[in-house]
Amino acid sequence: MILFVAWVPLILKRLPLSLPIMCVGIGFAIFSLPPFSSWAPHPDNTPVLVERATELIVIVSLMGGGLKIQRVISWKRWNVTWRLLGIAMPLTIAMVMLLGHHLLGLGLATALLMAGSLAPTDPVLAGDVQIEHDEDEGQAESKFALTSEAGLNDALAFPFIHLAIAVAAAGSLTLDVMSHWVLVDVVQKLVVGLIVGTGLGWLIGYIIYRLPADTRLSRTGDGFIALGATLFIYAATEFAHGYGFLAVFVAGLAIRRAASDQDFNRKLHDFADESERLMMLLLLLLFGGMIAAGLLADIGWEEALFAAIMLLVIRPLAGAISLIGVKRPKLELAIIAFFGIRGLGSVYYLSYGLNHGSFDYEYSLWGTLGLIIAVSILMHGVLVTPSLRRLGNYYKNRGIKTSLPTD
Repeated sequence: MILFVAWVPLILKRLPLSLPIMCVGIGFAIFSLPPFSSWAPHPDNTPVLVERATELIVIVSLMGGGLKIQRVISWKRWNVTWRLLGIAMPLTIAMVMLLGHHLLGLGLATALLMAGSLAPTDPVLAGDVQIEHDEDEGQAESKFALTSEAGLNDALAFPFIHLAIAVAAAGSLTLDVMSHWVLVDVVQKLVVGLIVGTGLGWLIGYIIYRLPADTRLSRTGDGFIALGATLFIYAATEFAHGYGFLAVFVAGLAIRRAASDQDFNRKLHDFADESERLMMLLLLLLFGGMIAAGLLADIGWEEALFAAIMLLVIRPLAGAISLIGVKRPKLELAIIAFFGIRGLGSVYYLSYGLNHGSFDYEYSLWGTLGLIIAVSILMHGVLVTPSLRRLGNYYKNRGIKTSLPTD
């Protein structure tokens, strides 16, 4: 399977398929056959393992995402990203909550947990629509927007998961719950995550690139430093009661800025990317096994309709509203609005919420989330190659140089 992961992207390069589709399909096939069928996993049986495994792959992915981006953070240059975070994400949460309550009969806390879990786009499965290392970010605005959005909205979804847990514990949304949520879960933890991530990212960047030549860490040539930095920054931020997801991504950005044009940053990024792909392989094989174990067995028309509205209406609509007034080609804006892939980040948030709070319809939540992820992997995986190729042809016909695929 590891050899397969290295080889199959070459085969799929021009096909409307993606590596995640293949991994899930193979996992489903393996765990459908004896003797492996008796070992088919289910998140209800190993909730802590699911939480920790998805937590690890998300932070590795976030570090890789940060190491890709060269663009200096500013209000204007990251305008599309801020719109997706400040408009599309809250709209998504509100619409998913309403839909979950009226269609699935979820209570306030459970609907909020489901909405918070589905709000962030996935940094792990979005590799096909993310910016490449050293790619011209000005010409690949759609890929930059989706990369930066996935890097930041995983942290910004966390306050809503904490609010759902607090509402479930209190039985209702009280003034005390709301005030504690705003002061601690929103302000304090976001600020701590931002400060620790920026500070440690600058420090590690200094140690790697700015120390005297005979002592700087880049002399080792070891890409696994990226993994060490990821784990160190994440652990330090969590001990400081901040959001580690935010800190890791911001630190990746800081290290990338310290690197300037040095080749060692590519080694760091490539190691993080390879580690992410190997972990993704394992987890998607197990996700395929979960489907074989009956994860979707109790799905009814309500859950199917919920998944369809979530993927085909809510995300595209929220994305489109957030991009009103942005002066970019309509096709590019449509790609940004549509390709909000849901995946392993959502699995982490749901498992975290269920492991730290008491919610109704737990089994149904897993089935609904599993359906959304499976459909998202299939739908977005099939459409991403022809969509980006069409956008590449649009640029090509106008004489704009871009690394987007063309015919």
